[in-house]
Amino acid sequence: MALKFNVFGTRVHIERQGKQWTAFYPGADGKRRPADFVIPHDVDEGDLALYLGDLFHEDARPAYPEVVRVA
Repeated sequence: MALKFNVFGTRVHIERQGKQWTAFYPGADGKRRPADFVIPHDVDEGDLALYLGDLFHEDARPAYPEVVRVA
C-alpha cells in the first residue's frame, strides 16, 4: 500500500519494497512513473515527511508551505 504525500504541491506515492523505499509520481490516468529521487532505506516511515521536506524545501511556496501526508 502506498503512502501518499503532497510535497509542496507535487503528489508523491511511496512504497516499501523489501528494505528499500520506492517513490512514484502518480498520473491522472492511474499510471505512475518512478520518482527522480532516492529515499535512504534507514529513513523510518514516521520521518518520511520530514525527509521529503528537507529534500525539496526549495519548492515551497505560499500555496504549499509544507509536506503533508494525505489519505
